[in-house]
Amino acid sequence: MSANPLLSRPGAFAAAGINAGVVAHYGDPLAEQRAYDRDRDGSGAPVVVDRSNLGIVRVAGPDRGSWLTSIASQIVDGMDAGESREMLLLSPQGRIEYAPAVIADEQALWLIVEGEQAQPLSEYLNRMKFMLRVEISDESESYAVLETMRDPRDTSPVFENTLVWRDPWQRVATGGYAYTREGVSHPGESYTRYLSIVPRERLEQLAEHHALAGVWAAEALRIDAWRPRAGTEVDDKSIPQELDFTRTAVHFNKGCYKGQETVARVHNLGHPPRRLVFLDIDGSEHTLPAEGTELFVEGKSRPVGRITSVALHHEAGPIALAVIKRAIDPDTTLRAIDTGDSDSEGNAVSTEYAVSQTVIVDPDSGEIARKSFVGKDFLKR
Repeated sequence: MSANPLLSRPGAFAAAGINAGVVAHYGDPLAEQRAYDRDRDGSGAPVVVDRSNLGIVRVAGPDRGSWLTSIASQIVDGMDAGESREMLLLSPQGRIEYAPAVIADEQALWLIVEGEQAQPLSEYLNRMKFMLRVEISDESESYAVLETMRDPRDTSPVFENTLVWRDPWQRVATGGYAYTREGVSHPGESYTRYLSIVPRERLEQLAEHHALAGVWAAEALRIDAWRPRAGTEVDDKSIPQELDFTRTAVHFNKGCYKGQETVARVHNLGHPPRRLVFLDIDGSEHTLPAEGTELFVEGKSRPVGRITSVALHHEAGPIALAVIKRAIDPDTTLRAIDTGDSDSEGNAVSTEYAVSQTVIVDPDSGEIARKSFVGKDFLKR
C-alpha cells in the first residue's frame, strides 16, 4: 500500500503488530478515546479513526450473491444497496479462515478484511468461482477504510458518495445464535461502529475536516464491547462458537457451506472446546501484558489460555479479551504471566498480573438438540 500521510502528522505515534501502518495515537491516547467514545451521540463532523491498513476485496458479477452464500456461513444473496452483514469463510474442519464485513452496492459486494488477508482472500475466491459469473479484485491500493462511531455520510467531502458498513454487533442477527449467558446484559448492545470505504487519496483531506483518534481508542472500545476480531482473537484452531461469532456471522438456517458440519455438530451435540472471556486486569503493575501472554490458574504450571487483545480503557482501566479452555471455572482468578521483558544482562524477566474473568461464551453453551429433546413434555412423564 502507498505511504499513509497521517503517520507524518505532528504527534502521531505509529501502531505495531496487526495495526501496523496506521496511527496508534496522536499524543494523548486517553483523551482521544474519551472523545471518540462520546462521539456516538454527537453532532457535526464525527471523530475518525484511520483503518487504512485493512484490506478491501470487491466481488462483482450477476452470480456474486448466490455464489458467496453457497461458500459462506451467512446469507448475502439479495442484499440491498447499502446493506451490511458479516460472514465467515471456514476450513473443511470448521475453523475460521476469514471473517469479512460485507457491504453491498448496486454492482458488487465489498468485503473488508485484515490487510494481510486481502490478497490471499482474492486468490482463494478466484479458485472457488469455477464457471460462475463473478469478478474478484483486490481494491486495497485504491481504497481505504475509515472508522467512526456514527454514520459519517454528508459530514464532509471525505465521505462523499461512500459505502458505509454498520457493525451488526448490537443485536443477534437473523439466523444467528448468541453463545452468551441468557439474561446477561451485553455491552455490545450500546456499541456502534461504522467502516467507510473511501478513495485512498482522501486521507490527505481527513485532518482538514475531522478530529482524529488513534487506533488504540477504537480497539479499547471494541474490547469493552466483547467484540472479537479476526486479526487478534482468531488462531488456526478457532471455530465460530468459541468467539461468539455465531451472534452476527453465522446463519443456522441456510444451506450447506464448507465447515458447516463442525458448526452444526458443536451447536447441536457438543460444546466449543474453548471460550472467549473478558478480563479485568490488576493495574498495580502500571503496565499492560502483551497480546499472546499466557494465562494460568493459581498454583498450576500449565497454561489454560492466552490474552488476545489488551487495552487501557478510559473508564474501566486495563482490560483484555482472552481465549481459555471451556472447563475453567468462571469464578477462578487467573494469572497472566508475561515473559517478554529482559533485564540489563539479557535474562528473561516475567511480570505477573492478577486477572478476573467475565463470562462471554457460556461454558454450558451448545448441545442445543439434546437440551431441546430432554425438554419435551413426553420425557417428563
